[in-house]
Amino acid sequence: MSNLVRVIKVCVAFVLATAMLTGMPSRSYAEAGSVRLHVTKVGFIVGVGGGTGTLNFKGRTYRLRLSGVSAGTIGVSGVDLVGTATNLRAAGDIAGVYSAATAGLAVAGGAQATTLQNSNGVVLTLRGRQVGFSASLAVSGLTISME
Repeated sequence: MSNLVRVIKVCVAFVLATAMLTGMPSRSYAEAGSVRLHVTKVGFIVGVGGGTGTLNFKGRTYRLRLSGVSAGTIGVSGVDLVGTATNLRAAGDIAGVYSAATAGLAVAGGAQATTLQNSNGVVLTLRGRQVGFSASLAVSGLTISME
């Protein structure tokens, strides 16, 4: 009788585990979009920045507003970034707070590349060119909202 009880317990556990896994949302159905961002920042120890951008997703273009704060930045610079936004289930998933720890130096220009993630699981992979002077060893946060 104890073997039959064990078999029943294993079967019940298997059915419950299968039900839980199939009921969970999967990022495998998530899609990617392209992004263009223009960011300007100014800082002396504490930096502030902002900008605009667009998300192209499922044939539509969405306008974005950017704002952020960083600690450990000196200078004035602007950067144009292009890249991808992955793990999007809906366009609104791009909105949120992204964080990154960065280090860099740009005098009159320099290449930039970064990967950021928000709490919705959206990953931004960006690259571009910075113009101006900026030196940083910074922890920064970027907030993206949809217009």
